[in-house]
Amino acid sequence: MSKKDEFIEIYTKHIHREGADKLLEYLLSKSSDFFTAPASTRYHGSYEGGLVEHSVNVYHCLKDYLLRDRARDIYSMIYDDEAVAIVALLHDLCKINCYKPGTRNVKDENGIWQTVATYEYEDSLPYGHGEKSVYIVTGFMRLSREESFAIRYHMGFSGIEDKRNIGDAFEQFPLAFALSTSDMEATYFVDGKNR
Repeated sequence: MSKKDEFIEIYTKHIHREGADKLLEYLLSKSSDFFTAPASTRYHGSYEGGLVEHSVNVYHCLKDYLLRDRARDIYSMIYDDEAVAIVALLHDLCKINCYKPGTRNVKDENGIWQTVATYEYEDSLPYGHGEKSVYIVTGFMRLSREESFAIRYHMGFSGIEDKRNIGDAFEQFPLAFALSTSDMEATYFVDGKNR
């Protein structure tokens, strides 16, 4: 099964709130490159389809994280399937239509310059990272406060936000911490690298 098909299967199985069908319709439309976009310019998922692959990987990492006895029993991280699917699958919608094919020069193993395909980042709606994803999702359907904070702060301490705000968000909204942890796990250990 392709990552696109897996995304759609998870989405349609778990996300049922009003407007969810319209959001999926948008993601599948010609107005969105969500299913073909890379996840980054040169690092994790920096190839066609990398964004949807990363989103599905984050979903599986988050599901696994929340199954830990410690997460459930000590931290009371108990979320329904819809909330988990929403935050994991939609956390990076901010990357839609931002990556443009380009080239760069790199030296090969013999020290000879070669032109290689890459992506360049051009954001026509520079609204921030997590906040832009929240903005896009809420244009179609409502998010709970915890879902909004999870998506907004999914970059954790690797973002450029005020570090006090991140810590406060993690403390008040544990799903934000769990999503951030899952995003980092997918980024550094699961996603493919520059193929």
